[in-house]
Formats: sequence, structure tokens, C-alpha cells
Amino acid sequence: MAEDKSAENIQEINEEVQAGAAIEAAQEEKFAKSGKKSKKHIEEVKAEEERQARKAENKALEEAGEKPKGAAPIVRPKIERRGKKYQEKAKLIESGKVYSLKEALELAEKTNPSKFAATVEAHVRLGVDPRQADQNIRATVVLPHGNGKTVRVAVFAPLDEAKKAAAAGADIAEDEEFLKRLEKGEIDFDVLISTPQYMPKLGKFARLLGPKGLMPNPKAGTVTVDLEKAVKESKAGKVEYRVDKQAIIHIGLGKTNFSTQDLLENAETFFESLKSHRPASLKGSYVKSIFITTSQGPSIAVENLYN
Repeated sequence: MAEDKSAENIQEINEEVQAGAAIEAAQEEKFAKSGKKSKKHIEEVKAEEERQARKAENKALEEAGEKPKGAAPIVRPKIERRGKKYQEKAKLIESGKVYSLKEALELAEKTNPSKFAATVEAHVRLGVDPRQADQNIRATVVLPHGNGKTVRVAVFAPLDEAKKAAAAGADIAEDEEFLKRLEKGEIDFDVLISTPQYMPKLGKFARLLGPKGLMPNPKAGTVTVDLEKAVKESKAGKVEYRVDKQAIIHIGLGKTNFSTQDLLENAETFFESLKSHRPASLKGSYVKSIFITTSQGPSIAVENLYN
């Protein structure tokens, strides 16, 4: 009798399993192969609804001053995500200390983690609004000791003036031949200088030159009638600086193989130039913060004496 009952129970269980499988199969048949009625899409919609519900619940908990559900992700400090050389060099910088300009430049040379002579950079946050035309700082400065880079200068001008520019040191000095270079997409120069009357001819190449910062501009001194002077200044270390959308100016002051005195003179020349371009309409602080760093090295805070 007991054996008969157990056999009946097993049979009932098998029948229930088969019935459940039949129901699932029937439900599967209701789904479309693709589209909004597919099984995959329905599951994705359900998962998104659950995610939004959890998000709303956590937001309500935050507003109520309670801790949201779920453990916060473990994020390592930024310094720990850097390489070993970077971490080693960063230890030379005292946390929370603001250095003088000279001290920062000396320290920048010591904290360069690269094997090559890296660029020593200045990053200056300004209190300007770049969206305002008179506060969109853009200027040039001739660094007394150059920036350590070999600058290739191209001049686009009438043939007789182009010859004078070539004699002054221009790497490329051409007339109509220069336009053929641009038509081929050849950009083998770092600075482009042009005369005012030749600027309209460069108009159709604005999309090629503009994004690379190579379009001649009167503010940058690259649209001029004195081509010889412009070429000599560019070769001697004339650099352009401008404020970005975040109101920060980035500029290279030289290389780590420069002497500290040369870097200091370059930096002081830049800051005097920057100070002279303070907008008349600006109220409040002009220079908010200054940091010195190398291309791949840690940042060094500098005391603000240029406000």
C-alpha cells in the first residue's frame, strides 16, 4: 500500500512539472522574436523600472537624511592610482603647502618622473568669464629664454615679402604655392604668419587650420605687415596663451633641463604679461590660483602674488 501511494505521489509531481512546463512554453509563444514585444525587451524594461524605483527610493532616503541602500563603492585615492615613480616624486611635495614661484620651479625639476626633459607648465585659474568678449583673455608673450621647442614658421605672403621672411628665418615662405600645400592637407609648421591682404585667401582653409590653432590672428601677432619681426619673435620664443572654457590658462615655460633662473625669468615675464591684460570690467579676483607642474608630474601650488 505504501509503495502504491509513493508511486501515485511521484506521478502527481511529474504531472505538475509537465503542466508547468506546458504553461511556460505557452507563455514563450506569446513573445515576439524581436521588437518591443520580445522577451529580451520586456526583461530590459522591467530591469530599468526596478533601477529607477531603487534610484527614487534612495533619493527619498537622502532627502530624509537617511543612508541610501547598498554599500558605497570602494574607490582608491587618486594618488594610489598613479604609477610608482609618480607616487615617489609626489612625496617631495609637502601636502597643503603653498610654495614661492622660485621654490615651485626648483621642485618641478626634482619631481619630473619622466626620463626625458619634460615641459615645465603653469596652470592659472582666472576669475574671468570667457563668454564675455572683453574677458576672453588671449595674448602673446616673448619668453626671454624660449620654451625649449623648435618652432617651424610658415609665411604666406607676396613673393617679394616671402623672400624677406625666409631670410629672417622662416622655414616655409611661399605665395600661391603655399595654398597647394594646404589643399593637400600638408601641415608641416607650428606657426603660420600672413599679411592682412592675403588673409581672405586662407578663408576656405579655416576648418583645416582653425581646430589646430594655426589660423593667423591679429591678437596673436600672426597677421602683420612686419613679417621679419614676426618671424624672429616666433623663432626666439614667442608663445600664445588664451583662457579656456573653464577660465584656465595653460602655458609651457621651458624644459626641466633649463636652469631655475631661466625658468624663473620666463615665468615672471609671462605673469607680467598676464597682469597687463586684466579686463577693466572685471570685479573681484583676477588670478584665483596658480599651479606649476611638469608634463607627467604632480602639481605644486604657488602663492598668488599677481592678483
